[in-house]
Amino acid sequence: MGWAGVKNNQLLALAEAEFDVFITVDRNLSFQQNLPQFDIAVIVLQAPSNRLADLKPLASKVLSILPRATRGQVTIVSA
Repeated sequence: MGWAGVKNNQLLALAEAEFDVFITVDRNLSFQQNLPQFDIAVIVLQAPSNRLADLKPLASKVLSILPRATRGQVTIVSA
C-alpha cells in the first residue's frame, strides 16, 4: 500500500478508510492511541515472537473473531 514508515496515528487513519479491521503485533498501540476515535476494529496478536511460525497458530482464532470485532475497540488474540 506504500505505507512503510507511516506512524501509528496516521496509519490508523489510512487503514480506517480502506479496511474494517487492523491486525497488529504492537501490544502498546491501545496505550499510545485513542482508538475509539477511529472507525476501525483493532486485533492485537500476542505470540512469543513476531515470527510467522509463532503467529500462524493464531490464524484460526483471528478468523473466528473477525465477525465480532468492534470498531474503536481492541481485541487481543493470544496462544
